[in-house]
Amino acid sequence: MSLDSDAVDRLKQALATVVAIPVTPFGEDGREIEWDAHARVIRRLTDGGVTVITPNGNTGEFYTLTPDEARRVTESAIKAADGNAEVMVGVGLDTATAAGAARHAADAGASMVMIHQPVHPYVSGEGWLAYHQDIARAVPDLGVVLYIRDTRIDGPLIRRLGEACPNVVGVKYGVRDPVSFAAALRDAGRGRFTWLAGLAELTAPGLWAVGAQGFTSGLVNVVPELPAAMLGALRRGDFTAAMSIWDLIRPFEELRGADASADNVTVVKEALAQLGVCGRAVRPPSRLLPQAAREQVAAVLTSWNTKRAEEAS
Repeated sequence: MSLDSDAVDRLKQALATVVAIPVTPFGEDGREIEWDAHARVIRRLTDGGVTVITPNGNTGEFYTLTPDEARRVTESAIKAADGNAEVMVGVGLDTATAAGAARHAADAGASMVMIHQPVHPYVSGEGWLAYHQDIARAVPDLGVVLYIRDTRIDGPLIRRLGEACPNVVGVKYGVRDPVSFAAALRDAGRGRFTWLAGLAELTAPGLWAVGAQGFTSGLVNVVPELPAAMLGALRRGDFTAAMSIWDLIRPFEELRGADASADNVTVVKEALAQLGVCGRAVRPPSRLLPQAAREQVAAVLTSWNTKRAEEAS
């Protein structure tokens, strides 16, 4: 059964928010997923007011998970969210694997999938279109969100995909360029999709000014109230308040973005470990933070007056 126009509109409206990308907690050696901790991370997000959650995103170390682990992460997130948030499952890799994961997400109770950027080194426009069409058509009953990290994927190409697949409802735009963002949004058809600033809070005010309606966040794992406050300020058109929050967030996000985002996930997990939410273990090619960086994370948490999990409960 395909999504009707009312369902498409509902999902587009639901996406216009802070979209959380939860971590996937591992045991100390990184080999096994800590399922109780995973559920705790998801519930912490929904308790903090998050209404859209993306298990198997990049902050969830999607590319380090086996297919079985990724399916169980989907099921764990849906169960822990317990109807309190839309669950938008990250899918990707080869076409058959991505389409199968999307179908599993639908059967498990998700409302949307996000298609990761293709990992193949050679991507043509026509090939990109065919890849996404195959996945979107495998789940006509789910909303589909595109993850764009390449300016060669432009507005006319996105528009063609939307015309072929009406269940494509949103675009997560992961390029730090408001000009290409604005051009892609307008060329794809203004109002046709919900557009998200896909590189988190530091890009959100700039992209909001040219049409973004929400943004993705890994920081929200740590302090849900800060992204929520930024979203509220942007919705009110209060850019002074939004940029005050931007200033608070900046040291943390710059730690994540340093060295081509080498420690992007590790910084979030280090903060969660210091707050007693889950462990700090990551899988290669990520690494544990060196001591100096751990101290920087601690200093940021202190500046935010962030409480440990047991103190906040």
